[in-house]
Amino acid sequence: MNNRLLAVLGAVLVVFGFLAASSLFIVDQTEQALVLQFGEVKRVLPSPGLYFKWPFIENVIVYEKRLLDFEPPPEEVIASDQKRLSVDTYTRYRIVDPLLFYQTVNSEVAVRGRLSALVSGSLRRVIGNVTLAQLLSAQRAEIMRQIRDEVSAEAKPFGIDVMDVRIRRADLPAENSQAIYARMQSERQQQASQYRGEGAEAAQTVRANAERERTVILAEAQRDAQKLRGDGDAQATATYAKAYGQDEQFFGFYRSLQAYREALSGRDTSFVLAPDGSFFRFFNQGLAGATAAGAAAAGAGNQPASGSPTLPQAGTPPAANGK
Repeated sequence: MNNRLLAVLGAVLVVFGFLAASSLFIVDQTEQALVLQFGEVKRVLPSPGLYFKWPFIENVIVYEKRLLDFEPPPEEVIASDQKRLSVDTYTRYRIVDPLLFYQTVNSEVAVRGRLSALVSGSLRRVIGNVTLAQLLSAQRAEIMRQIRDEVSAEAKPFGIDVMDVRIRRADLPAENSQAIYARMQSERQQQASQYRGEGAEAAQTVRANAERERTVILAEAQRDAQKLRGDGDAQATATYAKAYGQDEQFFGFYRSLQAYREALSGRDTSFVLAPDGSFFRFFNQGLAGATAAGAAAAGAGNQPASGSPTLPQAGTPPAANGK
């Protein structure tokens, strides 16, 4: 009897535990739930806590209350300046009406497809009215705000609130980027060639000016040198003329001695001249004429140069070859 009673009590406890586990459920703080009976929504549970449902008759669907992220694949759009852009976006949304959400899209997987279409359409409309330069400037924040407002307004019938839509990246397609980079490189090379040409032209101008100034300076220097040389020659001629006017005979003798010194200074110097030529006239005057000339030189206070050749005896002409 006791064993049978214990068995019954045990069975009752097992059934009661099973029914309790099937009837009681917990809604977490980050969740919100719907209680359905044969597919019909009976209750909406937006607050956390411990709740009861009829086992085998009612079931519970739980949705997130936290922000959810959605990242659609990048897509190509055309800006108002006809630039093709590859735009990568992400969207943040929250389920604010679980009943409406269940009735329209039912699950997060389904709502992602709806959001992808909404974001793509809004993205094309907004970017189609702006240029690439505007999208890359400070106006980008206003463009993203406009896209978010459009998507949020279109997503309200799904029971969700779109909190933010951000453009993560907006670049040109790879093939367009390569073409643009090549064009930019060509433009830079063209500018470099232009700058090199201008530099070469400026260098040539500087060289031409320097060469012209050099020619002018050399010409002026040569002119001044010729002028100074002419003045010197004139002064020398005047000095010689003055000396010649004081004593013509002694001056002629002195100049001849200088000529002898210059002409007969070399060891291997040879002359082929006639003995009675004017160059050797002082050799042919005899010792008396030479002595008189020397006395005149001594009386004038001038000595012959130490290198002057020795005068021969009177009546003795120099050698025929002048050596």
